[in-house]
Amino acid sequence: MAKVKTYNLEGAETGSIDLSDDVFAETASPDLMYQVVRVAQNNQRQPLAHVKDRSEVRGGGRKPWRQKGTGRARHGSIRSPIWRGGGATFGPRKENITKLSIPTKMRKKAIKAVLSERVKDSKLIIIDDLAKLAKPSTKKISSFLSKMKLVSKKVLFLSDEGLEHAILSLRNIQRTKSIRLENINIIDLMSFGTIIISRDSVEKLTEQLS
Repeated sequence: MAKVKTYNLEGAETGSIDLSDDVFAETASPDLMYQVVRVAQNNQRQPLAHVKDRSEVRGGGRKPWRQKGTGRARHGSIRSPIWRGGGATFGPRKENITKLSIPTKMRKKAIKAVLSERVKDSKLIIIDDLAKLAKPSTKKISSFLSKMKLVSKKVLFLSDEGLEHAILSLRNIQRTKSIRLENINIIDLMSFGTIIISRDSVEKLTEQLS
């Protein structure tokens, strides 16, 4: 069972906490990590390229000329794909972006593996008194990051109910990001080198991932 130091907002060490091996002593193969990241990145895609087909292009409601007798080829609409200004055939469509899925057990295993790596590297910082922050204070959080030598480092804050003041305090600090525990994801965990979490939230996170 891993033992991690806890700190207060002054940057002083206040004790330690035992972390569950079920969550914070996990390992995962590179293949599993690749699959989970690939699915997450694919599902984050915001499709932009989108062309109109012949049913969406403006105009073309009237048959351009009669079917027979003109000597020209027959046509039913000037918005046919073979006409200039007509609809596109087999072009990119927003609805063609396929969402991928992955078993929950695999996703959780990958997340636990990243958290375990952060614990191993002493990159998981647990704060005792985040909930006691009376009002948003960027100055206080910046001071804490400075004392922990995290200035200009990429820091991810795993927030929870009752920590709104802490969330607002981080908002104007560069290279930091706050996400709710229920929105924890592999992309953010791997993108940020250091993770900050409240002591009260550790138990909830452990229960969520067990």
